[in-house]
Amino acid sequence: MSEPFPGTPPSVGPPEDRLDSWKEIAAYLNRDVTTAQRWEKREGMPVHRHLHDRMGSVYAFRAELDTWAHSRNLPAAQENGSNVPSPNPPALPPRSARWTSLTRWTIVLPLAAGAALAIGASLWLQRTEYFWRSPIADARFQTVTEFDGVEQAAAVSRDGHFVAFLSDRDGQMDVWVTQVGSGQFHNLTRGSAPELVNPSVRALGFSPDSSFVTFWVRKQDGSSGGDISIWAVPTLGGQPRPYLEGVAELDWSRDGSRLAYHTPEPGDPLFVSDGSRRSEGRPIFTAPAGLHCHFPLWAPDTAFIYFVQGSLPDKLDIWRISPAGGIPERITSHHGRVSHPVLLDRRTLMYLASDPDGSGPWLYSVDVERRIPHRLTSGLDRYTSLAASADGRRLVVALASPKRTLWRLRLADSPAEAPAAARISLTTSTGFSPRLGPNYLLYVSATGTSESIRKAANGTDTELWSGPGARVFGGPAISPDGKYVAFSVRQHGQTLLHVMQADGTNARIVADSLDLQGAPAWAPDGQSITSAADDHGVPHLFRVPVDGRSPAPLVQEYSVDPAWAPDGRFVVYSGPDIGTTFSVKAVTAEAAAHPLPTLSLTRGARHLAFLPGGRALVLLRGEIQHKNLWLIDLETGAERQLTNFSPDFDIRDFDISPDGREVVLERVQERADVVLLDLPRP
Repeated sequence: MSEPFPGTPPSVGPPEDRLDSWKEIAAYLNRDVTTAQRWEKREGMPVHRHLHDRMGSVYAFRAELDTWAHSRNLPAAQENGSNVPSPNPPALPPRSARWTSLTRWTIVLPLAAGAALAIGASLWLQRTEYFWRSPIADARFQTVTEFDGVEQAAAVSRDGHFVAFLSDRDGQMDVWVTQVGSGQFHNLTRGSAPELVNPSVRALGFSPDSSFVTFWVRKQDGSSGGDISIWAVPTLGGQPRPYLEGVAELDWSRDGSRLAYHTPEPGDPLFVSDGSRRSEGRPIFTAPAGLHCHFPLWAPDTAFIYFVQGSLPDKLDIWRISPAGGIPERITSHHGRVSHPVLLDRRTLMYLASDPDGSGPWLYSVDVERRIPHRLTSGLDRYTSLAASADGRRLVVALASPKRTLWRLRLADSPAEAPAAARISLTTSTGFSPRLGPNYLLYVSATGTSESIRKAANGTDTELWSGPGARVFGGPAISPDGKYVAFSVRQHGQTLLHVMQADGTNARIVADSLDLQGAPAWAPDGQSITSAADDHGVPHLFRVPVDGRSPAPLVQEYSVDPAWAPDGRFVVYSGPDIGTTFSVKAVTAEAAAHPLPTLSLTRGARHLAFLPGGRALVLLRGEIQHKNLWLIDLETGAERQLTNFSPDFDIRDFDISPDGREVVLERVQERADVVLLDLPRP
């Protein structure tokens, strides 16, 4: 470092052109000292030394540095701190150009960083829907009906001028219609259609020109797909007539040229046809075994058909499929009670859904592209139906306030001999899922977002168990000796099977790894509990030992809501819904098929109870929302009606006392009204 470069004589220049230190050289090049020294050593940058100076001081001339810089071309990544040599170091720009470039970057870089930050923030806000706004935020609410009794399944015509609904205003359930704002209501069916209610489908609708009200109908005691059809009655009054035979549900495209519908066969096959006739082709989709496909809905641009798919009643979500068929695309992930989807525009989907804890259903909305669900309503009211006009500006809902009470009845040899049912006085405002033990009654009560199990005995009513945010489903099960209680709970997104003593002590969890469904049942020996659990989308019966051993499968096919014969020889259970009915089957304790009389029941009647001795089974038979108790002799198949309640006495659950002489009933009274929501124009 003490000698000049070989072959390079010392240059001479004016003093003002000379840089007299490494610091000055580095500053002129706009680099650090280390980089300047490396360029001098490795890239031949012209730097001179004072040979007489023992410290080896250096100097350089600006003109030489500029000439050297223009003759080189080093990549920018190697300019500072890199130890990788380059055969062609970069040409440095003239000083004025360098300062111009630096000034430009001091402006551009902050702007680029700001733009990137803004883009990132915008994407985050869109992804989290920070600017999302409820589609009903400025809606005007208007009550349409204020009758005593039940109004449900409300529908609105495409132009928004007419509203149809089901009501028991005249005693039986009928199709009613009103012109919005008129205050006049007309009964269109007048008792001519005996069974109209099915909350699992869109039971009412309008023809594309609003000249007809269409309605779901099932022949009384119908048990096959051919017993279900869509009928129609003129909106202004007239004789009801068949509209689409063998069809369970339909939706017209916006222009009225195409029809989407499903039939009640297994899997609810979904068809698309042109015009008002049934398709002669193959379905575009059929739900897997044990699942249902309801509420077909055309997108405004007919690009998709939306529908609800899953296991009834509360393992459902919204999907969509091309009208040409293909693989369905999932839109929501509630895995709950989902129904009545409507589209306000191409992207805004509204529907009804229950919360993970089972409460609701409530009004929900989702952008079908972003798919972030938003609950639109709160409070204790339940929404039982939702429909929309063609432009999405007028909605109609059925808003229910259900009342559940418990009743007691002595069994007799015939309905005529049975005494009147007596209401059971409770210390709570509501009671449901009753179960009778030896000299006591268990029931479930709801308070806010939680449910508890209570016990009524000897004139006292006490709480045995409760949990924050817990929902008891299927009802409690009392052990054969009456000393223990098993019950299933949905809590914090998990299903748990509990066991406790009949006085509420020593409560413990015996199963937390199963996706439980339906009601549990004690095995007659009291050593295990039988319950259905979801297994790859299909419920199967499992044995759950109470001593902590692992659960074991019992029935391989679709099976829910078991009931053991008192002697433990066999267990009866419910099969999948097909249309609106399901079959009852049985297996032995060794899981072999056990013969039963052919038995098909209507949806909503899954609870079964044996009489002492195990020869007879008590069950609910009738319409979806009005049933009576019947007795079936399992050896002869003979049937006998036990009760004959009026149409407004809707039984949802029951139990038989251990001696077989008394029954306790859960009665549901659905007080409901029809409400219009008018949305402002965008």
